[in-house]
Amino acid sequence: MAGIQLTPDGTLSAQFIFAVSAIDTVLLLGLIFLFLRLSHDRARDVFLGSQPIGTEVRLGIVLVPILFMAVVLLQLVVRLIAPALHNVDINPFIALLASPWLLAGFILLVLIAGGLREELQRAFLLHRFEQRLGGGRVGLAVTSLAFGLGHTLQGWDAAIVTAMLGACWGAIYLARRSVVSTVLSHALFNVAQVAVGYAALTRA
Repeated sequence: MAGIQLTPDGTLSAQFIFAVSAIDTVLLLGLIFLFLRLSHDRARDVFLGSQPIGTEVRLGIVLVPILFMAVVLLQLVVRLIAPALHNVDINPFIALLASPWLLAGFILLVLIAGGLREELQRAFLLHRFEQRLGGGRVGLAVTSLAFGLGHTLQGWDAAIVTAMLGACWGAIYLARRSVVSTVLSHALFNVAQVAVGYAALTRA
């Protein structure tokens, strides 16, 4: 976990997370649009495709409860079959729910750095894999694995579940060629998770 700043009680530093996420989002999205321009790809074609926006919005909303239930079920199965993978008892992001101001900042973080940035990044990478890196299926496997490994700080069980989520969002993009539904469902899913975590914290 080199480079990750933790507070003395083992939780994440809110200032560090907000600052790094903001910088990372600006730089990453800037590079994505720069690379698309250099390769003469239209961002609208890559990210929006030809699907009606309204249809994609409705799909994104419908996906949220489906994915939420799938995640809960998969978490239960993983913990039943391989309990040792639940190696993080307290989610380190719990520190970002400690006050209403931190909660508001965390919600903004999961909307922009989570839902928007991660889905644009996923779509860009899948587009590149299809163009010159082995095809969409290879890209889906690689990006989903990387997405899961990027969440090992929350535990190996969380990494497995997150990889599954990445595979779902990636497959939806490959099928529909639009990030509208994936950005919306990812963002709303993240907000729902934050709300559940905050409710649990306030009841404790």
